[in-house]
Amino acid sequence: MRRDIGIAVLSMVVVLLAGCRAMDRLSFIRPSAERGEFRQVAPDRDVSGKPGKRSADPVQLLQSAVDAYRLGDLVRAESLAKASLQAGAPAGDANTLLGVVADARGQREAAGGYYRAAASAAPGNGTYANNYGGWLCATGQARASLEWFDRAVADPTYPTPANAAANAGDCAAKAGLAARAEASWRLALATQPTHVQALAGMAALEAGRGRHLEARAFLERWLELNPNDLAALRLAAQVEDALGDNEAAARYRMRLQAASSATQRALPTP
Repeated sequence: MRRDIGIAVLSMVVVLLAGCRAMDRLSFIRPSAERGEFRQVAPDRDVSGKPGKRSADPVQLLQSAVDAYRLGDLVRAESLAKASLQAGAPAGDANTLLGVVADARGQREAAGGYYRAAASAAPGNGTYANNYGGWLCATGQARASLEWFDRAVADPTYPTPANAAANAGDCAAKAGLAARAEASWRLALATQPTHVQALAGMAALEAGRGRHLEARAFLERWLELNPNDLAALRLAAQVEDALGDNEAAARYRMRLQAASSATQRALPTP
């Protein structure tokens, strides 16, 4: 499905290891006028979003809102995004940005309303579906989020279906749906064998089932990609303990201690 506007909102990947930790911020690319859907931006076009000014180009208004967001001016970003919506910018992109701004301002419920509006405006758009699913899962509605991740995976133009599948796995696990979680993580790995989020999910799942050899296999792939991942090293030590390999467990704990110390040294001084 072709996107309706030149400003493309890339996926907001929901990283949910150990129970829906955080939502990564969205990335944006600059707009371009596509097939005359929006007029080219004239040099004297007003993009202030203030009443009484000449009618602004909706694409440029939305880009100005993105720029304001990047500069940390959340009030101006919100104002410009709302103005772009009123001027005819695609509801999906404008509402997504409004959701990001609301999240940044700590307005969690308002953000959810915007993410839902974006998904409703373009029901087949995987990016908007993944974003709304991520918000649902992060706000204690893990079971309800699964439908939206499924929609994201079903969008043939969605660039990162493995991310949506891995998100579904994490949220299914959070909802206590182990079989669904496994199916989603395996789908993510079938699409992208090096998907760390899905490898982590499967490693934890197999360890929790007492299938420690299987957990070890997923952990080895995880650590090959992220050798100093604290969660992976901690789980690997526990798995080796369960398998009776005390030497391997000790090596992992030494690596864990070294990686933890390095992380602490890298933290900014208060």
